[in-house]
Amino acid sequence: MSYLIEEELHENTSVISSLDPKQIEAISAAMIKAIKNGNKVIFFGNGGSASDAVHIAAEFSGRYLMERPAMDGIALSSLSSITGIGNDYGYDRIFIRQLEACMKEGDVAVGLSTSGNSKNVVLALEFAKANGGITVSFTGSGGAIKDIVDYPLIIQSTHTPRIQEAYLCAGHIICGLVEKGVFGHKAVFIDRDNTIAPDVPYCSNPDDFNLYPYVAESLKKLNDAGYISILVTNQSGIGRGYFTEDTLKSIHDKMNSELSKQGAFFDSIYFCPHTPEDKCSCRKPNTGMHMKAVREHHINLRESWVIGDSDADMDAGKKLGCRTIRIEDGNTFEDAVNTILND
Repeated sequence: MSYLIEEELHENTSVISSLDPKQIEAISAAMIKAIKNGNKVIFFGNGGSASDAVHIAAEFSGRYLMERPAMDGIALSSLSSITGIGNDYGYDRIFIRQLEACMKEGDVAVGLSTSGNSKNVVLALEFAKANGGITVSFTGSGGAIKDIVDYPLIIQSTHTPRIQEAYLCAGHIICGLVEKGVFGHKAVFIDRDNTIAPDVPYCSNPDDFNLYPYVAESLKKLNDAGYISILVTNQSGIGRGYFTEDTLKSIHDKMNSELSKQGAFFDSIYFCPHTPEDKCSCRKPNTGMHMKAVREHHINLRESWVIGDSDADMDAGKKLGCRTIRIEDGNTFEDAVNTILND
Protein backbone atom coordinates (compact mmCIF):
# COMPACT_ATOMS: atom_id res chain seq x y z
CA MET A 1 0.00 0.00 0.00
CA SER A 2 2.78 2.44 0.92
CA TYR A 3 4.47 1.76 -2.41
CA LEU A 4 1.30 2.64 -4.34
CA ILE A 5 0.95 5.91 -2.43
CA GLU A 6 4.56 6.82 -3.15
CA GLU A 7 4.05 6.06 -6.85
CA GLU A 8 0.96 8.28 -7.00
CA LEU A 9 2.78 11.12 -5.28
CA HIS A 10 5.75 10.74 -7.60
CA GLU A 11 3.52 10.80 -10.66
CA ASN A 12 1.67 13.87 -9.37
CA THR A 13 4.94 15.72 -8.76
CA SER A 14 6.27 14.79 -12.18
CA VAL A 15 3.17 15.99 -14.03
CA ILE A 16 2.90 19.28 -12.13
CA SER A 17 6.62 19.92 -12.64
CA SER A 18 6.11 19.59 -16.39
CA LEU A 19 3.74 22.58 -16.54
CA ASP A 20 5.03 25.14 -19.03
CA PRO A 21 5.55 28.56 -17.34
CA LYS A 22 5.34 30.27 -20.74
CA GLN A 23 1.85 28.89 -21.33
CA ILE A 24 0.73 29.98 -17.86
CA GLU A 25 2.21 33.45 -18.38
CA ALA A 26 0.54 33.88 -21.79
CA ILE A 27 -2.86 32.84 -20.43
CA SER A 28 -2.51 35.16 -17.46
CA ALA A 29 -1.51 38.10 -19.66
CA ALA A 30 -4.54 37.56 -21.91
CA MET A 31 -6.86 37.50 -18.88
CA ILE A 32 -5.25 40.60 -17.36
CA LYS A 33 -5.73 42.50 -20.61
CA ALA A 34 -9.35 41.39 -20.90
CA ILE A 35 -10.29 42.34 -17.34
CA LYS A 36 -8.55 45.71 -17.61
CA ASN A 37 -10.61 46.31 -20.77
CA GLY A 38 -13.87 45.61 -18.91
CA ASN A 39 -14.30 42.06 -20.19
CA LYS A 40 -14.81 38.84 -18.28
CA VAL A 41 -13.41 35.31 -18.11
CA ILE A 42 -15.83 32.42 -18.70
CA PHE A 43 -14.96 28.87 -17.58
CA PHE A 44 -16.71 25.65 -18.60
CA GLY A 45 -16.20 21.89 -18.68
CA ASN A 46 -17.86 18.55 -17.90
CA GLY A 47 -17.80 16.47 -14.73
CA GLY A 48 -14.62 17.06 -12.73
CA SER A 49 -13.66 19.80 -15.18
CA ALA A 50 -16.95 21.54 -14.38
CA SER A 51 -15.98 21.52 -10.71
CA ASP A 52 -12.56 22.94 -11.56
CA ALA A 53 -14.23 25.63 -13.68
CA VAL A 54 -16.43 26.64 -10.74
CA HIS A 55 -13.45 26.66 -8.37
CA ILE A 56 -11.28 28.91 -10.54
CA ALA A 57 -14.17 31.25 -11.39
CA ALA A 58 -14.87 31.63 -7.68
CA GLU A 59 -11.27 32.76 -7.09
CA PHE A 60 -11.85 35.51 -9.66
CA SER A 61 -15.18 36.80 -8.38
CA GLY A 62 -14.27 36.31 -4.72
CA ARG A 63 -10.56 36.51 -4.11
CA TYR A 64 -7.47 34.36 -4.33
CA LEU A 65 -4.90 35.96 -2.00
CA MET A 66 -5.42 39.71 -2.34
CA GLU A 67 -8.09 41.85 -0.75
CA ARG A 68 -9.24 43.62 -3.92
CA PRO A 69 -12.33 44.42 -6.02
CA ALA A 70 -14.11 41.46 -7.61
CA MET A 71 -12.98 40.31 -11.03
CA ASP A 72 -15.60 39.21 -13.54
CA GLY A 73 -15.17 35.45 -13.70
CA ILE A 74 -18.09 33.06 -14.22
CA ALA A 75 -18.59 29.34 -14.72
CA LEU A 76 -21.26 27.93 -17.02
CA SER A 77 -22.49 25.57 -14.34
CA SER A 78 -26.17 26.34 -13.70
CA LEU A 79 -27.97 23.00 -13.33
CA SER A 80 -31.17 24.44 -14.75
CA SER A 81 -29.38 25.87 -17.78
CA ILE A 82 -27.43 22.67 -18.48
CA THR A 83 -30.43 20.33 -18.15
CA GLY A 84 -32.83 22.69 -19.89
CA ILE A 85 -30.56 23.38 -22.85
CA GLY A 86 -29.55 19.72 -23.02
CA ASN A 87 -33.20 18.68 -23.09
CA ASP A 88 -34.27 21.25 -25.70
CA TYR A 89 -31.20 21.52 -27.94
CA GLY A 90 -28.98 18.55 -27.14
CA TYR A 91 -26.04 18.16 -24.77
CA ASP A 92 -23.53 19.25 -27.40
CA ARG A 93 -24.97 22.79 -27.27
CA ILE A 94 -25.11 23.39 -23.52
CA PHE A 95 -22.10 25.74 -23.53
CA ILE A 96 -22.67 27.40 -26.92
CA ARG A 97 -26.17 28.45 -25.87
CA GLN A 98 -24.90 30.03 -22.65
CA LEU A 99 -22.09 31.80 -24.49
CA GLU A 100 -24.68 33.24 -26.88
CA ALA A 101 -26.33 34.79 -23.85
CA CYS A 102 -23.35 36.10 -21.89
CA MET A 103 -20.23 36.40 -24.06
CA LYS A 104 -19.20 39.61 -25.75
CA GLU A 105 -16.26 40.41 -27.98
CA GLY A 106 -13.01 40.44 -26.03
CA ASP A 107 -14.17 38.06 -23.30
CA VAL A 108 -11.92 35.08 -22.50
CA ALA A 109 -13.52 31.65 -22.94
CA VAL A 110 -11.74 28.86 -21.04
CA GLY A 111 -12.67 25.29 -21.98
CA LEU A 112 -11.55 22.47 -19.69
CA SER A 113 -11.39 18.92 -21.01
CA THR A 114 -9.10 16.21 -19.68
CA SER A 115 -9.47 14.21 -22.90
CA GLY A 116 -9.11 17.26 -25.12
CA ASN A 117 -12.02 16.00 -27.23
CA SER A 118 -15.26 16.90 -25.39
CA LYS A 119 -17.58 17.87 -28.24
CA ASN A 120 -19.55 20.48 -26.33
CA VAL A 121 -16.31 22.17 -25.25
CA VAL A 122 -14.91 22.06 -28.80
CA LEU A 123 -18.05 23.61 -30.26
CA ALA A 124 -18.17 26.31 -27.57
CA LEU A 125 -14.54 27.29 -28.14
CA GLU A 126 -15.09 27.43 -31.91
CA PHE A 127 -18.16 29.63 -31.32
CA ALA A 128 -16.21 31.92 -28.98
CA LYS A 129 -13.37 32.32 -31.44
CA ALA A 130 -15.73 33.04 -34.33
CA ASN A 131 -17.46 35.75 -32.30
CA GLY A 132 -14.44 37.73 -31.10
CA GLY A 133 -13.65 35.84 -27.93
CA ILE A 134 -10.15 35.00 -26.70
CA THR A 135 -9.92 31.22 -26.37
CA VAL A 136 -8.03 29.23 -23.75
CA SER A 137 -7.95 25.49 -23.12
CA PHE A 138 -6.95 23.34 -20.14
CA THR A 139 -6.35 19.83 -21.49
CA GLY A 140 -4.22 16.76 -21.18
CA SER A 141 -1.65 15.94 -23.83
CA GLY A 142 -4.20 14.31 -26.13
CA GLY A 143 -7.17 15.53 -28.14
CA ALA A 144 -7.93 18.29 -30.59
CA ILE A 145 -8.89 21.19 -28.34
CA LYS A 146 -5.35 22.39 -27.67
CA ASP A 147 -4.84 22.94 -31.41
CA ILE A 148 -7.86 25.21 -31.96
CA VAL A 149 -7.43 27.80 -29.20
CA ASP A 150 -5.38 30.98 -28.89
CA TYR A 151 -3.73 29.95 -25.61
CA PRO A 152 -3.47 26.25 -24.66
CA LEU A 153 -2.44 24.93 -21.26
CA ILE A 154 -1.27 21.38 -21.96
CA ILE A 155 -0.87 18.96 -19.06
CA GLN A 156 1.70 16.36 -20.07
CA SER A 157 -0.42 13.35 -19.11
CA THR A 158 -3.32 11.25 -20.32
CA HIS A 159 -4.19 10.14 -16.77
CA THR A 160 -7.35 12.01 -15.74
CA PRO A 161 -6.59 12.43 -12.00
CA ARG A 162 -3.15 13.83 -12.71
CA ILE A 163 -4.53 16.23 -15.32
CA GLN A 164 -7.14 17.54 -12.88
CA GLU A 165 -4.55 18.00 -10.13
CA ALA A 166 -2.37 20.00 -12.50
CA TYR A 167 -5.42 22.07 -13.55
CA LEU A 168 -5.81 23.22 -9.97
CA CYS A 169 -2.12 24.04 -9.55
CA ALA A 170 -2.01 26.02 -12.81
CA GLY A 171 -5.37 27.63 -12.07
CA HIS A 172 -4.17 28.90 -8.70
CA ILE A 173 -0.98 30.31 -10.23
CA ILE A 174 -3.04 32.05 -12.91
CA CYS A 175 -5.40 33.49 -10.29
CA GLY A 176 -2.45 34.95 -8.40
CA LEU A 177 -0.85 36.42 -11.51
CA VAL A 178 -4.11 37.91 -12.74
CA GLU A 179 -5.13 39.59 -9.50
CA LYS A 180 -1.63 41.02 -9.07
CA GLY A 181 -1.60 42.09 -12.72
CA VAL A 182 -4.93 43.90 -12.38
CA PHE A 183 -4.79 45.20 -8.81
CA GLY A 184 -1.21 44.61 -7.62
CA HIS A 185 1.07 47.38 -6.43
CA LYS A 186 3.97 48.78 -8.41
CA ALA A 187 7.23 48.64 -6.49
CA VAL A 188 10.88 49.58 -6.61
CA PHE A 189 13.40 47.11 -5.17
CA ILE A 190 16.40 49.10 -3.98
CA ASP A 191 19.89 47.91 -3.12
CA ARG A 192 21.68 49.55 -0.18
CA ASP A 193 25.50 49.78 -0.42
CA ASN A 194 26.81 51.95 -3.26
CA THR A 195 23.18 52.62 -4.26
CA ILE A 196 21.75 54.78 -1.49
CA ALA A 197 24.85 54.94 0.73
CA PRO A 198 28.63 54.59 0.30
CA ASP A 199 29.79 51.02 0.79
CA VAL A 200 31.53 50.49 4.11
CA PRO A 201 32.67 46.84 3.94
CA TYR A 202 30.90 44.81 6.64
CA CYS A 203 29.66 47.99 8.27
CA SER A 204 29.10 47.30 11.98
CA ASN A 205 28.81 50.83 13.39
CA PRO A 206 25.82 53.09 12.76
CA ASP A 207 28.13 56.11 12.88
CA ASP A 208 29.89 54.82 9.76
CA PHE A 209 26.68 54.55 7.75
CA ASN A 210 25.53 57.68 5.92
CA LEU A 211 23.00 58.12 3.12
CA TYR A 212 23.91 60.03 0.00
CA PRO A 213 22.49 63.57 0.34
CA TYR A 214 19.87 63.21 -2.41
CA VAL A 215 18.41 59.88 -1.28
CA ALA A 216 15.66 61.04 1.08
CA GLU A 217 14.23 63.54 -1.38
CA SER A 218 14.30 60.99 -4.21
CA LEU A 219 12.77 58.23 -2.10
CA LYS A 220 9.96 60.56 -1.07
CA LYS A 221 9.19 61.12 -4.75
CA LEU A 222 8.69 57.36 -5.12
CA ASN A 223 6.53 57.29 -1.97
CA ASP A 224 4.40 60.16 -3.24
CA ALA A 225 4.04 58.52 -6.67
CA GLY A 226 2.53 55.40 -5.07
CA TYR A 227 5.44 53.01 -5.47
CA ILE A 228 6.06 50.42 -2.76
CA SER A 229 9.69 51.02 -1.79
CA ILE A 230 11.56 47.88 -0.78
CA LEU A 231 15.15 47.75 0.48
CA VAL A 232 16.86 44.43 -0.37
CA THR A 233 20.41 43.95 0.83
CA ASN A 234 22.94 41.13 1.13
CA GLN A 235 24.51 41.23 4.62
CA SER A 236 26.88 38.27 4.81
CA GLY A 237 28.73 40.00 7.66
CA ILE A 238 26.12 38.44 9.94
CA GLY A 239 26.85 34.96 8.66
CA ARG A 240 30.58 35.59 8.91
CA GLY A 241 30.22 36.67 12.53
CA TYR A 242 31.37 40.28 11.97
CA PHE A 243 28.20 41.80 13.42
CA THR A 244 24.75 40.74 14.63
CA GLU A 245 21.21 41.25 13.40
CA ASP A 246 20.74 43.71 16.29
CA THR A 247 23.66 45.76 14.95
CA LEU A 248 22.12 45.76 11.49
CA LYS A 249 18.83 46.89 12.98
CA SER A 250 20.53 49.80 14.71
CA ILE A 251 22.06 50.86 11.36
CA HIS A 252 18.68 50.69 9.65
CA ASP A 253 17.01 52.51 12.55
CA LYS A 254 19.46 55.37 11.97
CA MET A 255 18.70 55.27 8.24
CA ASN A 256 14.94 55.33 8.81
CA SER A 257 15.27 58.22 11.22
CA GLU A 258 17.20 60.26 8.68
CA LEU A 259 14.66 59.47 5.96
CA SER A 260 11.68 60.34 8.13
CA LYS A 261 13.01 63.86 8.71
CA GLN A 262 12.21 64.54 5.05
CA GLY A 263 8.99 62.49 4.99
CA ALA A 264 10.53 59.52 3.18
CA PHE A 265 10.32 55.85 4.11
CA PHE A 266 10.89 52.27 3.04
CA ASP A 267 7.76 50.15 3.17
CA SER A 268 9.86 47.12 4.08
CA ILE A 269 13.49 46.10 4.54
CA TYR A 270 14.68 42.58 3.66
CA PHE A 271 18.19 41.35 4.28
CA CYS A 272 20.03 38.11 3.61
CA PRO A 273 22.39 37.16 6.49
CA HIS A 274 23.98 34.23 4.65
CA THR A 275 27.39 33.81 3.08
CA PRO A 276 27.79 32.67 -0.54
CA GLU A 277 28.86 29.27 0.75
CA ASP A 278 25.46 28.80 2.38
CA LYS A 279 23.86 28.59 -1.08
CA CYS A 280 20.61 30.07 0.21
CA SER A 281 17.65 31.11 -1.93
CA CYS A 282 17.60 34.70 -0.66
CA ARG A 283 21.09 36.03 -1.38
CA LYS A 284 21.11 38.11 -4.55
CA PRO A 285 21.18 37.26 -7.44
CA ASN A 286 18.61 34.80 -6.06
CA THR A 287 15.18 36.28 -5.49
CA GLY A 288 14.02 34.95 -2.12
CA MET A 289 13.90 38.41 -0.53
CA HIS A 290 12.06 39.88 -3.49
CA MET A 291 9.47 37.10 -3.61
CA LYS A 292 8.76 37.48 0.09
CA ALA A 293 8.03 41.14 -0.62
CA VAL A 294 5.81 40.19 -3.57
CA ARG A 295 3.70 37.96 -1.31
CA GLU A 296 3.52 40.39 1.59
CA HIS A 297 2.82 43.51 -0.48
CA HIS A 298 0.95 41.98 -3.46
CA ILE A 299 3.39 43.43 -5.96
CA ASN A 300 2.82 43.47 -9.71
CA LEU A 301 6.29 42.64 -11.01
CA ARG A 302 5.46 43.77 -14.56
CA GLU A 303 5.05 47.32 -13.25
CA SER A 304 8.07 47.24 -10.94
CA TRP A 305 11.75 48.18 -11.05
CA VAL A 306 15.07 47.14 -9.54
CA ILE A 307 17.77 49.72 -8.72
CA GLY A 308 21.25 48.53 -7.78
CA ASP A 309 24.95 48.75 -8.50
CA SER A 310 25.92 45.13 -9.15
CA ASP A 311 25.48 42.25 -11.55
CA ALA A 312 23.63 40.46 -8.75
CA ASP A 313 21.00 43.22 -8.60
CA MET A 314 20.55 43.26 -12.36
CA ASP A 315 20.36 39.46 -12.59
CA ALA A 316 17.73 39.34 -9.85
CA GLY A 317 15.69 41.98 -11.64
CA LYS A 318 15.81 40.05 -14.90
CA LYS A 319 14.70 36.85 -13.17
CA LEU A 320 11.74 38.71 -11.69
CA GLY A 321 10.76 40.29 -15.00
CA CYS A 322 11.25 43.80 -13.62
CA ARG A 323 12.90 46.69 -15.41
CA THR A 324 16.37 47.44 -14.05
CA ILE A 325 18.54 50.53 -13.57
CA ARG A 326 22.20 50.23 -12.70
CA ILE A 327 23.98 52.79 -10.53
CA GLU A 328 27.31 53.36 -12.27
CA ASP A 329 29.35 55.89 -14.25
CA GLY A 330 27.82 58.92 -12.55
CA ASN A 331 24.26 57.56 -12.76
CA THR A 332 22.92 58.09 -9.23
CA PHE A 333 19.89 56.92 -7.28
CA GLU A 334 18.40 60.35 -7.94
CA ASP A 335 18.82 59.80 -11.69
CA ALA A 336 17.27 56.35 -11.44
CA VAL A 337 14.21 57.68 -9.62
CA ASN A 338 13.76 60.42 -12.20
CA THR A 339 13.94 57.81 -14.96
CA ILE A 340 11.20 55.79 -13.28
CA LEU A 341 8.93 58.76 -12.69
CA ASN A 342 9.39 60.01 -16.26
CA ASP A 343 8.71 56.61 -17.81
